[in-house]
Amino acid sequence: MTRQAKVRWAGDMTFIGESPSGHSVLMDSGSESGGLDHAIRPMEMLLLGAGGCASIDVVMILKKARQDIKDVWVELDGERAEEMPKYFTKIHMHFVVEGKNISEKHVERAIQLSMDKYCSASAQLAALANITTDFEIREVD
Repeated sequence: MTRQAKVRWAGDMTFIGESPSGHSVLMDSGSESGGLDHAIRPMEMLLLGAGGCASIDVVMILKKARQDIKDVWVELDGERAEEMPKYFTKIHMHFVVEGKNISEKHVERAIQLSMDKYCSASAQLAALANITTDFEIREVD
C-alpha cells in the first residue's frame, strides 16, 4: 500500500505537512535549531502518533468488549539518544481509562493487543525504542 504525503516549507524553519487523507499539520523546530517554536516538532509528532494509534485501538477493543468507557487517554514519556540522530530509545505509555465497572482484564488485553498486533506506529518505533506500558482505571458515573 503506497500513500503519498507532502511536507512543504513555509518560511524560517516552519513546514506544513499534508497527509494522504487530506489533513494538514504545522511543524516547526525550536529556537535552538533556528525555528520560531510556532508549532509541534516532528519528533513530538512521532510520539503523538504512537499514542494516537494505540489509543484508537484501545477504545475500539474496549467498546467491542462492551466496557462502559467515558474517557481514555495516554500519557507518553520518551527518552531520546544523546547523539545524532536523536531517535527514541525508550517510550513509556501510561493509559488512563475512566468509566463504570471497567474490567482490569479487558484494559490489559486491549493494550496488549494494540502493542502486539494492531498499532503500526508503535511497531515502527519499537524497532529502535523499548516501549513499555501501564494503566490505571478510574471509576466515574
